[in-house]
Amino acid sequence: MAMNILLFSSIALSLAFVALAFEPSPLQDFCVADPTSSVSARVNGQACKSPASVVANDFSFSGLHMPGNTSNPNGSRVTPVSVAQLPGLNTLGISMARVDYAPWGINPPHTHPRATEILTVIEGSLQVGFVTSNPDNTLITKTLYKGDVFVFPVGLIHFQRNVGTGNAVAIAALSSQNPGVITIANAVFGSNPDISSDILAKAFQVDKTVVDWLQTKF
Repeated sequence: MAMNILLFSSIALSLAFVALAFEPSPLQDFCVADPTSSVSARVNGQACKSPASVVANDFSFSGLHMPGNTSNPNGSRVTPVSVAQLPGLNTLGISMARVDYAPWGINPPHTHPRATEILTVIEGSLQVGFVTSNPDNTLITKTLYKGDVFVFPVGLIHFQRNVGTGNAVAIAALSSQNPGVITIANAVFGSNPDISSDILAKAFQVDKTVVDWLQTKF
């Protein structure tokens, strides 16, 4: 029981920390996102619903107690709670996610262009890491266990891998209501339209046939 209290206290502190990161002080109590508004296509973010039409469900999300389906090639599943799932997060500069990992499953190298992430391990053990920017490209990595916390600085490529024999679960807090995600392999080899295989072959210093094969995977 004490461990559960400690874990959820650390998550609450994480969420409080990232909420202070980037968003300016609000000029009103809230700005619940209105995805149906025609204004949303012309503003940086989401337009606000009329306060008169706001309801409690705009500030609520259910389902993080449910394990994500990890039956996929990566062996992981992210369940996000961002402004798209919880409209009341709009303009508040905060979001979160549950991440489930099968044994040896990975959350592949990716970046959040608009958010720092702080990750708390709820169950299992994870190898985590991020890579610093050019020219050093230093790998910062560590194995985390239940109750451990790790931070991924905004914009840096990072990853997680379940190194235990059972399932693992983590909760991530992010310093934006819309942090964005760029999965490196998907972006490079699965762009639409394709990046020229000649460019990628030269960039990765491999034969063009290798790039052609990789592009078929994404």
